[in-house]
Amino acid sequence: QVQLVESGGGLVQAGGSLTLSCAASGLTFSRYTMGWFRQAPGKEREFVGFISWSDGRTSYADSVKGRFAISRDNAKTLNLQMNSLKPEDTAVYYCAADKMIFPSYSSGNWDYWGQGTQVTVSS
Repeated sequence: QVQLVESGGGLVQAGGSLTLSCAASGLTFSRYTMGWFRQAPGKEREFVGFISWSDGRTSYADSVKGRFAISRDNAKTLNLQMNSLKPEDTAVYYCAADKMIFPSYSSGNWDYWGQGTQVTVSS
């Protein structure tokens, strides 16, 4: 059974930093592209970024490019380093996994999901 468990969410002031982690189990981690999505109240779930399983290439949404960084390690952990946080970054952040090397940015196409962790950025 595949499990993705996010941690690290919380309340932070604008301009601050936060690191989210996602612990994966039940899948061959090295053969899955891992990504992050987020969903703010009243909005659709949106793509944040992913790191490809094949060569570690990353892709980010324009709204977070230069501020967020995704990494993965051999301990089946995915990380999201978030810097220069803005109130508009407030959302539930979800970890996701997909077999495609370069998956779609659409949340509907990803294979597995975590339960999410809340990030709140105060102004």
